Amino acid sequence: MTERTFSIIKPDATERNLTGKVNAVIEDAGLRIVAQRRIRMTRQQAETFYEVHKERPFFGELVDFMTSGPVVVQVLEGEGAVAKYREVMGATNPAQAADGTIRKLFAKSVGENSVHGSDSLENAKIEIAQFFTDADIVG
Repeated sequence: MTERTFSIIKPDATERNLTGKVNAVIEDAGLRIVAQRRIRMTRQQAETFYEVHKERPFFGELVDFMTSGPVVVQVLEGEGAVAKYREVMGATNPAQAADGTIRKLFAKSVGENSVHGSDSLENAKIEIAQFFTDADIVG
């Protein structure tokens, strides 16, 4: 089934000018980028986005990192897009990520792991709506 998922290319990747290389891995995996915008996430946007982690000890550090530089927010579309993109991203820890995955290729560390992807179809819808309107998404 064709699905949409949400992706963020994080500050550690944008600062190294890796947006095109990350996009190539996404597209080579058969996913289409149907919306994309380079933004500087505000503290409020980051706190809202990562609200589920609010009580975790790393929350402040995560918000600081995500607001430290530009990010690229994206909507990806394809067959089983949520699961497919999670596979393409690789494990959160780049040392454990499979060869050829975005995190194996580009991540610096567990914290600076280059990309975010939705973990469920329900969360994908919520995350997409935080950054895009239907008019922004062109299939």
